[in-house]
Amino acid sequence: MSEQKPVTKVPDGHTRFLTTRQMEPNKKGFVGYETVWEEFQKEAEYETPKKP
Repeated sequence: MSEQKPVTKVPDGHTRFLTTRQMEPNKKGFVGYETVWEEFQKEAEYETPKKP
């Protein structure tokens, strides 16, 4: 069988609202990526409208 190559570390990816990070390989050798979203929208408290 073929031997597995060592995993090359990929730098973190940064965009305006998103960051991706390389995760550690699992038992099968699969390397995944963690995705972190920054909030780009603020949530305002709901206020009941005034009665006429």
